Amino acid sequence: MSNDAPMHRVCFQLRVKPERLAEYTQRHAAVWPTFLEEMDAAGWRNYSIFSRGDGLLIGYFETTDLDAARDELNASPTNARWQAEMEEFFDRSSTNPADAFGDLIEVFNMKDQLAPARARPELPE
Repeated sequence: MSNDAPMHRVCFQLRVKPERLAEYTQRHAAVWPTFLEEMDAAGWRNYSIFSRGDGLLIGYFETTDLDAARDELNASPTNARWQAEMEEFFDRSSTNPADAFGDLIEVFNMKDQLAPARARPELPE
C-alpha cells in the first residue's frame, strides 16, 4: 500500500439494540489482537466507533483503497467469526442487511478546506 496514496474517509452508521449497548461496548474494549492486526494489514486506518445511548453507532475509518480494504477483511475467517459474534447485538428491524454498512456521504471536511482558505485573500463578511 503506497504511503502517498490519498486517504478515503469512510463513515457509516449501524444500530445496536439499546439494551445490549453496554455489552457491545465492553466487547469492543478488548478486540482480538489477531483481528486488529488483520484490519491494519487490510488497510483500515484511524478506525473508531462512536455510540449514542439509543443504540446508534457511527463508525469511521480511513483507507487508500476502500474496495481492497473491504475485500481483504471480508475474506478473513477471523472477521467472519467476529461478525458472527457481534450479529446478536444489532437491531436489523429497520435496516436491510445488505445496507447495514451504509456509507455516509461526507459534506464537509475542515482539513480539505483550511489550506485553500488560508491561501485566499480575506473575503468581506
